Amino acid sequence: MSNLTHLVEFLAKSLVDAPDEVHVRHYHSGDTIEFELHVAQPDIGKIIGRQGRTARALRTILSAAASKHRKRCTLELAE
Repeated sequence: MSNLTHLVEFLAKSLVDAPDEVHVRHYHSGDTIEFELHVAQPDIGKIIGRQGRTARALRTILSAAASKHRKRCTLELAE
């Protein structure tokens, strides 16, 4: 699952102003993998996007990539 972790990290670092403060953690619970994305406080709006569109797009890309591994994924934004 490190490929999925690297995918989330790469996408998040491409969006924010402080890429050094992007951290991704993942937890397994059954056949679901939960990803927790930590970014700097001023960059949280860039990850969420207008009306949550960017966050929704990140979740869609993650779900598509996880389907190749026959897994389900969730992405949570942590402050």
